[in-house]
Amino acid sequence: MSDPAGWQDRRVLVTGGLGFIGSNLARRLVGLGAQVTLVDSMIPAYGGNLRNVAGIEQRVRINISDVRDRHSLRYLVKDADVLFNLAGQTSHQDSMTDPGADLEINCAAQLSILETCRAHNPGVKTVFASTRQIYGKPDYLPVDEKHPLRPADVNGINKMAGEQYHVLYNNVYGLRSCALRLTNTYGPGMRIRDARQTFLGIWVRLALEGKPFEVWGGAQLRDFNFVDDVVDALLLAAQSDATDGQIYNLGDSEVLSLREVAELLLQANGGGEYVVREFPQERKRIDIGDYYADFSRFSALGWAPRVPLREGLARTLGYYRENLPHYL
Repeated sequence: MSDPAGWQDRRVLVTGGLGFIGSNLARRLVGLGAQVTLVDSMIPAYGGNLRNVAGIEQRVRINISDVRDRHSLRYLVKDADVLFNLAGQTSHQDSMTDPGADLEINCAAQLSILETCRAHNPGVKTVFASTRQIYGKPDYLPVDEKHPLRPADVNGINKMAGEQYHVLYNNVYGLRSCALRLTNTYGPGMRIRDARQTFLGIWVRLALEGKPFEVWGGAQLRDFNFVDDVVDALLLAAQSDATDGQIYNLGDSEVLSLREVAELLLQANGGGEYVVREFPQERKRIDIGDYYADFSRFSALGWAPRVPLREGLARTLGYYRENLPHYL
């Protein structure tokens, strides 16, 4: 695991810092004594929410700017010891309806960030949040890092390019970078207004409102990571020299069908209902079927998911019972 003492007074920049994962990471870093700067565009569709940093807003620097703005980036990256590059457009469906925006944010902006670091802070260590989506429909399970990359949508293609830029700049320019391919991440702070970030978000919202939610298909197998476990992984990746130039899967050994996940959610909620539907045609075209990861390469560095899905869902529901109006 990461060294908690190693974050004291470290200067940390988090892009997408007011979003779901970025804000949870910020809370942990503040607790470890780091000097944290959060960058977020606060574009409504992308998940940034000031509520995510309630209670620590006086202990972090917040900069509302877009990662596509090179002038802002130059100022922000110049003094950072570590950059957690979490900014991105996460909706697979939005990437198909507006591929240009996805290209700008998930691909072109990543190249711009790396170029800015190369010019103004070549000593920074960068951890890039990639995604399982770049594998596409698996040839075999569990999926390891040697699996072919065949993205099923525009989002996956652009995230793959962003990831590869980070590896390239590590290998060619010595700009220390690594990438974590995240699976389904959930927990307090995730977007619940819709399914742009994760389908679990809209499930949680509707369950709390006493409304039925839709499970598309239902038999697909998935693994999940609670956000605290993902934060552990990000911190470890940043502190380890062994991760430079490397790509790792995250995942969990607990693999469930979507129907089983729905049942667990309703049990944690104390009731509710769901209905199983066929995939909408526009979503079926980009669905990847079953997916769960082989994350043994990263586990060899000392990481392991600790929060089982049942517990994580209960903690997530508890958070939104108290904060629901702030996320609608």
